[in-house]
Amino acid sequence: MRKKCTSIGGQAVIEGVMMRGVNSIATAVRDEKGNIVVESNYVTPQTKKSVAYRIPVLRGFLNLISSMAIGMKSLMRSGEVFGEDAEPSKFENWLAKKTGIDIYDIVMTISIILGVALSLFLFVFLPHEVEAGVIALIRHFTGWELMPAWVSFLLSLLEGAIRVGIFIGYIALTTLIPDVKRTYMYHGAEHKTINCYEHDLELTVENARAMTKAHDRCGTAFMFIVMVISIFIVAVVNGVLAFTQVPILQNRWIKFLIKLALIPIVAGVSYEVLKFMAKYDNPIVRFFKAPGLWLQKLTTKEPTDDMLEVAIAAFNTVYKMDNDPNLEELKFDVKKPLKKVREEMEAKLSKVNADSSEVEWILSIAMDLKRSEIATASYIKQSELDKANAILEKRLTGMPLWKVIGNTNFYGYEIDINEDVLCPRPETENLVEKALQKIDSKTAVLDLCTGSGCIAIAIAKEKGASVLASDISLKAIEVAKKNIEKNEISDKVSLIESDLFNSIEGNFDVIVSNPPYIPTKEIETLDKEVKDFDPLIALDGGEDGLDVYRRIAKDAKLHLNKGGYIFMECGENQAQAIKEIFSDYEVNIEKDLEGVDRIIEAKIKD
Repeated sequence: MRKKCTSIGGQAVIEGVMMRGVNSIATAVRDEKGNIVVESNYVTPQTKKSVAYRIPVLRGFLNLISSMAIGMKSLMRSGEVFGEDAEPSKFENWLAKKTGIDIYDIVMTISIILGVALSLFLFVFLPHEVEAGVIALIRHFTGWELMPAWVSFLLSLLEGAIRVGIFIGYIALTTLIPDVKRTYMYHGAEHKTINCYEHDLELTVENARAMTKAHDRCGTAFMFIVMVISIFIVAVVNGVLAFTQVPILQNRWIKFLIKLALIPIVAGVSYEVLKFMAKYDNPIVRFFKAPGLWLQKLTTKEPTDDMLEVAIAAFNTVYKMDNDPNLEELKFDVKKPLKKVREEMEAKLSKVNADSSEVEWILSIAMDLKRSEIATASYIKQSELDKANAILEKRLTGMPLWKVIGNTNFYGYEIDINEDVLCPRPETENLVEKALQKIDSKTAVLDLCTGSGCIAIAIAKEKGASVLASDISLKAIEVAKKNIEKNEISDKVSLIESDLFNSIEGNFDVIVSNPPYIPTKEIETLDKEVKDFDPLIALDGGEDGLDVYRRIAKDAKLHLNKGGYIFMECGENQAQAIKEIFSDYEVNIEKDLEGVDRIIEAKIKD
């Protein structure tokens, strides 16, 4: 009788379950905070792989290798998730900082190598050596140089029986280890979930709990079938080798190599047998399944309800992805050594001549840390790395870092910026510092060419003064409005769209401005991040860069109260020319922190 058989199978991992379907794989793990997290991805179906995956026996060996690789990767990934909140040891931190290598990767690599070596030793080499010892004893007491075929056949059966005994004993011993026992409980959860689905029941904890924890297609059953089939295949081969009576073929090491070469054939045949038996349920099939199902009593334990929830989450994810190839893949939020990440990011930035110090800013934003704290950090989470990489990719196009991020700090206040406004420069903070010396809470201030509104916001926040901020660009006004609201000073700062003084009414005690001052012919010579990502209207100051200064000098008198001041930022080597433009004013020139004449202070002459 043929029975319902899903194409979804799985395995237990560290604190979770991996499920694999036709088109997808999902691993669900309960992390140390008790949350179920899932990682999933699409895979190439076997039917779309090479023709080798459709050849009986060969496909079994290929699937075995593929399953082992996927299973080991899932096991390693689950271990990373479960331990992600554990505090790294001093040695782990040192190793991560100095080499960029995660000690977990080293441990897992060594574990894989040792695991394979142990398996070959216990299940191939040790039984083979026992057989070789028995052969030596027989030769000693009988004087036979070559074993008769029937004796070799029987000795192979003995070797197989020893292998099965070691296998069962090995599994029994592992059940005494608490962490392994929990993995066996998740193994039971995996089986119960699949059995629940194959019985056409809704996948709930209550329904899954009532299911048996044994399953026909279990890896334990597969391993038992492999051993049984290997016993007979090796016995036949040994009998044939003995029948030839060729001395070299009786050499213990030649026979050992032959047994290793038979592993793919044994695995392939076992796969076909297991696949066939999984499709049917009758007395004959049940008889052959019985030993494998009995062994599952050792490798599956009764799961808790929260373990069933994890297994169901993995199954549901695979089921949905198998039926909808457009679903988004999921990733665990695991940690990676920060040193290697920093080196890779710095290398990329160097190719566009960006300052490597920007990496610290990018990481501090992505990791929500102070820049000074990056130096002491050893790991970065995958979600943080994804955020950092997204910032980096935009930065590599030439876009200024702060525009990529979307905000910057100006005079201690957070300012949002985009392609419609300039990114505030440190020199502009010097301008604000100078202007604040002449401003108090009763001072009426006009901010011309406000852009992002950063100057107006700093003045209003620092002194409580009322500020009228103007700009010719409506898009810039929109940015400034958001920043004013963000900094909660809508009652102090007003906005108006105006081409300098054209729409301005009333007089002011202080006028502040960071106007466009780049000569038109120099625009094309500017860095890419300036000319391509800053608004031209905020850069182009006319043929000599001083057009706006001339207009301010001409009209400012009409809007300045007696004793009022004008504070302006200017470009390098422009200060003296601007002083001449403001010949009707008392002018002082202040240097910036780099020693460049940068700040113009102008006051109407008495």
